[in-house]
Amino acid sequence: MTRESSPEPAREPSRGHLAAQIREQADACGRLGSPLYEALLHRAAEDVTAGGPCAGALAGYEDAAGPDAIALRLLGGVHALVLTGRAPALAVYYPSAGGAFTPADAGAAWPAFRSTVAANLPWVRDWLTRPPQTNEVGRANLLITGLLRVLPAGPLPVRLFELGSSAGLNLLADRFRCTAGAFAHGPADSPVQLRGAWQDAPPGWLPPAAAAHPALDFAERHGCDLTPIDPASPDGALALRAYVWPDQSARTARLAGALELAAKHPVDVRAVGAAEFLRAVTVQPGALTVVWHSIMRQYVPKDEWRAVEGELARLAGASSPTAPFAYIAFEPRRYGSEHRFVLTVRPGDGPEEVLAEAVPHGLPARPFGPGPGEG
Repeated sequence: MTRESSPEPAREPSRGHLAAQIREQADACGRLGSPLYEALLHRAAEDVTAGGPCAGALAGYEDAAGPDAIALRLLGGVHALVLTGRAPALAVYYPSAGGAFTPADAGAAWPAFRSTVAANLPWVRDWLTRPPQTNEVGRANLLITGLLRVLPAGPLPVRLFELGSSAGLNLLADRFRCTAGAFAHGPADSPVQLRGAWQDAPPGWLPPAAAAHPALDFAERHGCDLTPIDPASPDGALALRAYVWPDQSARTARLAGALELAAKHPVDVRAVGAAEFLRAVTVQPGALTVVWHSIMRQYVPKDEWRAVEGELARLAGASSPTAPFAYIAFEPRRYGSEHRFVLTVRPGDGPEEVLAEAVPHGLPARPFGPGPGEG
C-alpha cells in the first residue's frame, strides 16, 4: 500500500525578494553616477517591504529576476509622468525636467515620488509591461571601435545587422563623433558628441585605424527587436527619454542628438527574434557583413540564443577574403567574482579578441586588461 504525498503548498511571492532586487539596482545606480535614483530606489525598497504604494504598483512582480529590470521599469514609468508634466511636485528634483537634485534633497524628493506612484497606479502598472529599452548611444563608441578593428585595409562597404536594436539608434553609430583628448573619429558637426570616449587614452592601434577609415561606408543597415520603438513617434521618443536617468545630463543630450539623426535617417528595424532575423542574412562578395549587439544578451532565452549562435557559426563558416564576416559584441561577462562589460570581436571563423571594457552605458571605455587580483 502506497502513501499518497500531499501537494506542496503554493509558495507566496516574496516582497523581500523584490525589495532586494530594488536595493541591488539602487546600488548600481549609485555606482553609475545617479544619486537621485540611488536615493529613490533605496526608499522604494523600504516602501515595498512595508506594503506601500510601490508594493501595490509592483504587485505580481515579486518574483522578478534581475534581467526583468523591474526597478528600472518603475523608474521609467514615473520619469515619463515627469517629462509629460503630470508630476510637477516631483519634477522639481528631476534635472531632465528643469529641476535639480543633491543627496540633501532625498528626504523631500521621496514623498513626491511616492505620491506620484500612488496617484498614477494604472499608468505605472501599464509601464511595467514595457521592457527597459534604453538604446544607449554611448555604447556606439565600443561598437565603432570593434568595427575599426575588423575592417580590412582597403575600402569595403559595410552591411550592418544589429540584434536587439530597440529604436535602431546605434545603427547610425558612424554618424556620431567620438573624442578622447587628441583622438577623434566621426563627423565633427554630429549632434551626438561622445566626449571622453576613453578613460585615459585609446588603445595604440585605434588612432591609426581611425585615420585609415575617417568615414565609414555603410551599404545596408538593418536591425531586429521583439518590440521595436519608433523614435520618430511621440510615444517612442518618450519611452526612450524616460529610460535615461534624469540626473545624467550628458546622456540626455546624446539621446536628443540621436533622435535628431533618426528623424533625418530612418533605419530598418524588424519586429522579429534574433535567430529568425539572422536566418535571412548571408555574406556577400565585395562587402563586409557585420552582426553586432550591445547589452541585450541577458534578455534572450537560452534556447533562442543557441539558435543565434548556430546562425553566427554559419555566417562565420561562409566568410571568405572576398566576402568577409565579423561579429562584434559589447556584453557583460564574469571574470572571477566580477561582472565586467567587455567589447569582443571575431572576424570570420578566427579567434575571438577582447578589445576593451566600459561601464554599461559605454563611456568611458578603457583597453581590456586584468582586473584586481587577476594578474
